[in-house]
Amino acid sequence: MKFKFWGVRGSIATPGPSTVKYGGNTTCIEITSSAGDLIILDAGTGIHALAQSLPKQALTAHILITHTHWDHIQGLPFFLPMFKAGNCINIYGGLEPLTHQGIERAMHVQLQHSYFPISEAQLQAEVRYFTLKAGQTVSVGSVRVTPTVLNHPVYNFGYRIDDSDGSSLFFTGDYEPPLNPYQANHPGYPAMQELIEQKREEVIAAMAGVDALIMDSSYTDAEYAGKHGWGHGTYHSAMNFAAQAGVKQLFLTHHEPTRSDDELEAIFLDICSHASPLSFEMLLAREGMIFSLC
Repeated sequence: MKFKFWGVRGSIATPGPSTVKYGGNTTCIEITSSAGDLIILDAGTGIHALAQSLPKQALTAHILITHTHWDHIQGLPFFLPMFKAGNCINIYGGLEPLTHQGIERAMHVQLQHSYFPISEAQLQAEVRYFTLKAGQTVSVGSVRVTPTVLNHPVYNFGYRIDDSDGSSLFFTGDYEPPLNPYQANHPGYPAMQELIEQKREEVIAAMAGVDALIMDSSYTDAEYAGKHGWGHGTYHSAMNFAAQAGVKQLFLTHHEPTRSDDELEAIFLDICSHASPLSFEMLLAREGMIFSLC
């Protein structure tokens, strides 16, 4: 299995001279299984460039959506293979608890005439939708996909991908490790803390031993102090999960949109210089990076 980053920014696309090195597109990762299956994690603005790189002949694509915030779906209407007859586009996601709607909602909303000039009826490819259940492993092409619910202001899946060649990957989408809302002396604190720890162990088990962990690491610890509840993690929280899960590589992604390439590198170098020896390799996700897992 190999994967390539097509979008690594969070919240909003940030094109321009200050983001040329790491890229300004929002989340999109292309996976190619050992059997040649095309699997795409999220459909941020990066999926447009991905689409242009694909062969012109008929294809089947599997798009796994972590959640339906704009920066993770806004590229879907620009995924060019959907406009070509003979292609099959499979889109996967969770059932939204509040609306009880599946992932098809992401396309229905975006292709309303108020927001986009082309309607769903004009898509010439076969577009199919699949609703996934947390903890239930499904076959997607030749790989096995297991979704895990992760804390975010909207229903959000993290995906574990296990290939038939033995390689594995976990992608968190957007993830903020939950905090106890109670003070330590509050009667409700112990029970809530127990639930938080149980969920943490569940998440660690879901990503345990993967070859690559791709994780939301939007903030420094100082920045996060003023952004509790925004739905994103920190560099150090990602490192802690990577260590406890025993992963081989950690890719820090969902880069804060106001952060320039120089600022991103300065923060990364500072973290590396103060970190204890790591049991895993740690890298900043960058558009165009390709990695093979085997």
